[in-house]
Amino acid sequence: MKIDISSEIIFKTARSGGKGGQNVNKVETMVEGRWLVDASDLVTEQQKQLLAEKLSNRITTDGFFLVKSQTERTQMGNKESVIEKMNALVNHALQPKKIRIATKIPKGVKERRLENKKLQSSLKEGRKKLKREDY
Repeated sequence: MKIDISSEIIFKTARSGGKGGQNVNKVETMVEGRWLVDASDLVTEQQKQLLAEKLSNRITTDGFFLVKSQTERTQMGNKESVIEKMNALVNHALQPKKIRIATKIPKGVKERRLENKKLQSSLKEGRKKLKREDY
């Protein structure tokens, strides 16, 4: 089940940092996307709790899920990038974790391990110095 939160995202623009000459100083290409998780109608209460746990490092104290993008040269490109990132993070966080099924160690593997132990033991026994009492 894929959730598209693009309809509830609030966008804010600012001037990007870094290289770019005059364009950096006069064009607001950096886009910041905010999504208020608690007020959303797209997810259930359980999903909201799950998102709060898994995305806690990206959720502000006000409850906004925050993602920034300034990789593209245009505002539209960064806006699309923010939407893709946010949707991917939300959908990844909502995927249930796979349950690990414990497997049994095969009998042959146990036997081989014991044989190796016996072989190592006999090799080390052969390295010992002989005493007069052993003759």
